[in-house]
Amino acid sequence: MCGIVGVVGGGQAAPLLLDGLQRLEYRGYDSSGIATLVNGHIERRRAEGKLKNLTAVQAASPLAGTTGIGHTRWATHGAPTEGNAHPHATARVAVVHNGIIENFLALRAELEAAGQTFSSETDTEVVAQLLDLLLTQGLDPVEAAKTAFAKLEGAYALALIFAGHPELMIGAQRGAPLAVGFGEAEMYLGSDALALAPLTREIAYLEDGDWAVVNREGAIFYDQNNNPVTRAKKLTALTGASIGKGNFRHFMEKELHEHPVVIGDVLHRMLDNGVAALPGLPFDLAAVKRITLSACGSAFYAGLTAKFWLENVSRVPVEADVASEFRYRTPPMDAGGLGLLVSQSGETADTLAALRYMKSEGQTILSVLNVPESSMARESDAVLETIAGPEIGVASTKAFTAQLTVLAVFALALARAKNVISPEEEARLTSALLEVPAKAAEILSHDEPIKNLAKRIAEARDVLYLGRGGCFPIALEGALKLKEISYIHAEGYAAGEMKHGPIALIDKSVPVIAICPSGPLFEKTASNLQEAAARGGQIVVFSDAAGAEKLRSIAAETILLPDIDPFAAPILYAIPVQMLAYHVAVLKGTDVDQPRNLAKSVTVE
Repeated sequence: MCGIVGVVGGGQAAPLLLDGLQRLEYRGYDSSGIATLVNGHIERRRAEGKLKNLTAVQAASPLAGTTGIGHTRWATHGAPTEGNAHPHATARVAVVHNGIIENFLALRAELEAAGQTFSSETDTEVVAQLLDLLLTQGLDPVEAAKTAFAKLEGAYALALIFAGHPELMIGAQRGAPLAVGFGEAEMYLGSDALALAPLTREIAYLEDGDWAVVNREGAIFYDQNNNPVTRAKKLTALTGASIGKGNFRHFMEKELHEHPVVIGDVLHRMLDNGVAALPGLPFDLAAVKRITLSACGSAFYAGLTAKFWLENVSRVPVEADVASEFRYRTPPMDAGGLGLLVSQSGETADTLAALRYMKSEGQTILSVLNVPESSMARESDAVLETIAGPEIGVASTKAFTAQLTVLAVFALALARAKNVISPEEEARLTSALLEVPAKAAEILSHDEPIKNLAKRIAEARDVLYLGRGGCFPIALEGALKLKEISYIHAEGYAAGEMKHGPIALIDKSVPVIAICPSGPLFEKTASNLQEAAARGGQIVVFSDAAGAEKLRSIAAETILLPDIDPFAAPILYAIPVQMLAYHVAVLKGTDVDQPRNLAKSVTVE
């Protein structure tokens, strides 16, 4: 979750480190810090809270030096204080770390017994103290690092610099991503390509268990057995200009307005003359008999929608489970099944663990990802890319609709391969998908009703979202977004389940937001809403003209949306529920892009 950036170069390191951290702040913003080598000695600047606090500290007391490391933190062990902020350092070594050192208590006791003195509550400091002890015992930095890595258990990405070694930086990865960037007489480390985008487009990703020795001229890579290896350089499509806010107030607002383009790009890539055209897959779609789907957060809700499509349209049974539960159930799996994983970053720890379990059970792995160089991409048999571009706002927006769009096209391709859909029906459903970008743009350009609704919702303490079929997961997504960025308690329910318990929560102070486009399930949802209205609930309807007219007598407010085929409705209806959460959060004055306690990429359990 934390962000790492490092530089070995000829110019001043601190400005580059701060710029890289600014691009990584979405990964953690509890505290931050930088360390550089100044005349061979390690000096640090650290600050609690947002990166602007560190920037002020650096401005008041600038760090010199051409080699340095930086970190923006999402706290795991130890409170988000300046004392717990990275880098952690001794007189000999400075360390930044993303992940969890699982055996840190045992290591700390061992190191304290050996005379090392700790100054923080973090697991990360054991790495600095371990390296310090090894260096005092006479090991050189490379040997000390190699020895230390062998003693660490858990998931980590690390960047290290050493006093007296002004052109040396060492990086390591186990279960958390780390990339090496190549410049001209300058080299970089970053926890993802975003940090390095303004500096270089030439990236090499460490594989799991790798470590790298980096100097101004290049990098030497070693695998988990300490054997020298070659890691291919890749050109990233990211540039510094691609990750700015433009004229928008927040990254989330900008990314909401990118929905039409992103959905259109996915459809352009995945449809050929109106027919689903997947990239070459190393397995026979027609032979798929069962799918096991796993993901976390919004990606899981995209997966739940896909379950509806895959079973309803493709006629393939799907088991869907949140990755954090799936990985511990160790369910028996028949060999030859398809494991379907969904993740924006491709580094989500629980989803990656689910992937590895599925592989161990003989499943073919297909992942839906936004980062083609990620750990999950490298470990999958095939990848369907969402091509949503960088998403900086912590609450997922365009990445979610891109996942839905990819999964909808996949469902059509699978249905055709299984010969369970006619050409005419496939063409009809494909046409429905192709209508989404223009209709998404229409919603975004006429958002005054949603802004007005936000005033009502901002006053609520509790909110219920209801949906059926493919729109039930959109109700879950709407509730999650509201919780994430406005801090209002919200829950999403299958509309038919309301009377089995949640209806007890309804009174005149509780908005009930219904995701109910016209279609086969509309009348059932309308009946559930009548029950809620009879108990005083404030009924808020998201529907098309026909549906809105039928619910006019009970609706306190209506958000009128374009007509859309029920198949494509989940993609379109995801957009206004996200917009509503955004406008509520703005009214409440919360930190929209960096909500409290959350980070973008969850790379630890």
